[in-house]
Amino acid sequence: MNLATEWRRLKDVEPGELDIKEAGGWPFLLQLICCLLMVGLTFAGLYWYLAAPKAQELEGARQEETRLLRDYRSKAAQAAHLPMLREQVETLDGRLDVLVGMLPSGPEIPSLIDDISESAIDSQLVIDAIRLRTPVEREFYVEHPFDIQVRGDYHRIGSFLAAVADLPRIVTQHDFTLEPTEGGRLELSMLARTYSYRPPEAASDEEEAP
Repeated sequence: MNLATEWRRLKDVEPGELDIKEAGGWPFLLQLICCLLMVGLTFAGLYWYLAAPKAQELEGARQEETRLLRDYRSKAAQAAHLPMLREQVETLDGRLDVLVGMLPSGPEIPSLIDDISESAIDSQLVIDAIRLRTPVEREFYVEHPFDIQVRGDYHRIGSFLAAVADLPRIVTQHDFTLEPTEGGRLELSMLARTYSYRPPEAASDEEEAP
């Protein structure tokens, strides 16, 4: 086979005159090029059909490995801090128990009102009124507001307010008004609030009740 001759034959080929049925008579170089193209297309098709899905699976596995490694590191860090978190939760639970213990239960509200009245009497004040308002239900507690009106001199009113703040049950004081009255005395009017704990399960039961 003369390579120069085959090259001339290839150059003389007119693409429009080629007939696939006469491929056996084509120049050798043209047949070789066609064979190489067929082999290349075959390998490309095999890669697309066989190797490409595997490559995608491999890439997906790598991404999954990265995600799992990231999750593992995150959970390992959480596990390392778990004893400290448990200790903090126990501390918070203890504080919550103390605070809940300072809240009167519903039946203890009248007794608390009596304690406030006794504080006013001990401070030598005249009690004009101590009236409970309608309780207000919140998500985790019930608010019990009540009005207080007492009369006396400035220092005894201050002593009374300090005694109320020092009660073993939580009582918050709001909306103070202090006005002079006859005899040089002052009249104190204020809104006070105490609170009773409302367990989450009790709130849920009330919401589910028809």
